[in-house]
Amino acid sequence: MAFHDHTENGITVLQSDLLCGSIRHGFSTRTGGVSPAPWNSLNLGVGRGDDLANVQENFRRLCGVLGLSHQRAVLSKQVHEDNIRLVTESDCGKGLFRQRDYASVDAMICREKHIPLVVFSADCGTILLYDPVQEAIGAVHAGWRGVASGLAAKTVRRMQEAFGTEPGDLLAATGPSIGACCFETDDDVPEAMRRALGAAAEPYMVRWGEKWHIDLKGINALWLRQAGVQRIDVCPDCTGCHPERWWSHRKMGDRRGAQAALIALI
Repeated sequence: MAFHDHTENGITVLQSDLLCGSIRHGFSTRTGGVSPAPWNSLNLGVGRGDDLANVQENFRRLCGVLGLSHQRAVLSKQVHEDNIRLVTESDCGKGLFRQRDYASVDAMICREKHIPLVVFSADCGTILLYDPVQEAIGAVHAGWRGVASGLAAKTVRRMQEAFGTEPGDLLAATGPSIGACCFETDDDVPEAMRRALGAAAEPYMVRWGEKWHIDLKGINALWLRQAGVQRIDVCPDCTGCHPERWWSHRKMGDRRGAQAALIALI
């Protein structure tokens, strides 16, 4: 499959050709918002120093392009753990208009309509899941710790338990994130991948001189395949290589915005 840009009212959203049906989804880009530098301009990260009113307006614009209500969005609380939240109507607005009553949520699942699930990235992997048979969705944030913990596969299993999802029915799209070209690390990351996946992790890790370069998107896709997901769309874009389009923590540090991946049943 492939990805394409959808541009409307100055907002460009990256979408997967695979994720079609009774959903709306998108991976945001940097432009089209109201936030000043260094968050310019479509910053969707709450608590990064940008004015909350700017972030709310940015969400309004993004969700408007997708035909969704930003007031019903539910925001993750990402701490690089493997907690998965079953989202319901009672969660609408949490993180953007209401206080979150959860301290650790790196993945969310839902089967209620018109509730955008939102996860964030500025290098980390984001994965959107859609079960067109049971009409259920999931959104996952997986940095290298989430990759090593197999959070993508754990979310698939949680959808099986909660909704009766058959993994072979799932459609999955992994969004833009840092590529092996820019994800340079010491021995701790490859060691974590080997502990989790054994020899299966080796094709995704290459040592260049003193450092390792890890294909985190490839390992996330491996976890999905091991969980039984067959249809997976992997975005080739590296956030580190394209600062004009994406934010990258590795390239920009903490003074930056954040992009979002969101999905909702309609």
